[in-house]
Amino acid sequence: MTTDILFQRAKSLKLIGLIAHWDEVRDLDWVVPLLQWEEDERSKSGLATRLKSSRVGRFKPLANFDWNWPKKIDRQAIEELMNLSFMNEAMNIVLCGPNGVGKSMIAKNIAYQAIIHGQTALFTTAGHLLGDLTAQDGDLALKRKLKFYTTPKLLVIDEVGYLSYSNRYADLLFEIISRRYHEKPTIITTNKPFVEWRDIFPNAACVVSLIDRLVHRSEIINIDAESYRLKEAMEESTKRNASREKKVKSTKHTEDKRTS
Repeated sequence: MTTDILFQRAKSLKLIGLIAHWDEVRDLDWVVPLLQWEEDERSKSGLATRLKSSRVGRFKPLANFDWNWPKKIDRQAIEELMNLSFMNEAMNIVLCGPNGVGKSMIAKNIAYQAIIHGQTALFTTAGHLLGDLTAQDGDLALKRKLKFYTTPKLLVIDEVGYLSYSNRYADLLFEIISRRYHEKPTIITTNKPFVEWRDIFPNAACVVSLIDRLVHRSEIINIDAESYRLKEAMEESTKRNASREKKVKSTKHTEDKRTS
């Protein structure tokens, strides 16, 4: 590795002391491992910081998803999203389907992929985002909070449609989508098709414009399935019942042996 490349690495790391004495140390054996150590530790630290600030939290890996459960799901489209090419195109993603079918899990997996590939991401629910924005006291505070939600390279807004909102909330969501439009991708999960979004924002004049801005240059993926959470809960219940029955039989067998 040439010293010019090493020097550029030192500059990108802003190792001022090393750069100042570069002519004295550039041929020494410890320079290369020092730069590598610094790059590796900063990469780990950056990843930890991005994960914490993303608010993604715990989630099931997509590798554990039962693709045979949904009646309808475009597996290929979802797996392509994990390649993150949509981010380079600032393409929005809309995951639509009933409760408990894996929309949030898929969105979190995509956000996590973005984070480990060096991008910033933020996961939030529609209720939290809109409540946070409307709680700001004054124009300056609101501008700062709008910037907070506009800044991440990838924004995930979960659970749009689970609650109804007033005009003010609709205007704020429109502001967020507009600020990110053509610049940064946004993932939306919703349990309602767009024709029912007037039920979410019943009196808002901007609903049509909001949908238009959101779906332009977007991919919409519909999932048709029974609740996967309910399926898992029933499976766990069956396992627990089987375990209890086994214990009861074992106890009865032990008691029978004692009495015989």
